[in-house]
Amino acid sequence: MRHRKDHRKLSRTASHRRAVLRNLVTALFQYERIETTVAKAKEARRLAERLITFAKRGDVAARRHVARFVMRPEVTARLFATIAPWYEDRHGGYTRILRIGHRLGDAGETAYLELVKTAEQKERERKDRIAAAEAKEKALKGAERKKEKKGEAKAEEAAGEAEKPKRGRRRDEGGPVPPAKKRTRTGVKIG
Repeated sequence: MRHRKDHRKLSRTASHRRAVLRNLVTALFQYERIETTVAKAKEARRLAERLITFAKRGDVAARRHVARFVMRPEVTARLFATIAPWYEDRHGGYTRILRIGHRLGDAGETAYLELVKTAEQKERERKDRIAAAEAKEKALKGAERKKEKKGEAKAEEAAGEAEKPKRGRRRDEGGPVPPAKKRTRTGVKIG
């Protein structure tokens, strides 16, 4: 029987458990998908869904309530501005847990905890990723062209410098040679 059992203890003290769950929920809202153990994912899901419901309200009291729990102010702003509008027509079920297997180190069962998105959101994100990749590719091609132009200019400079006589004196050209340094126990001795 589970009388009066409200949550999983996760083998931690109350303060440590709260800190772990705050970090997990903050990371979930920041990255939209995190990898953790199944037990931690189930606990973090409870809190994340409550916070999304508060964010859907959108008033000052709800913002303050969420800001007390979420670790970073920029993530709180993102939750209210971006994530909460995704779920305006949805009554719960904002997250999903996908089991991915066991860890190699301790055989703990791991899972992805992620925010649920509609097909339109996924398609928009895919188009944004493709556009970003194309922009990066164009930037790389532009940088290669600049390098080629710089390489040609350096080759011309090197050809011009090869014709100039070098400054300074070499050892094989003659002249006095400085004495060699000898090491002693107390320091460096010249001569």
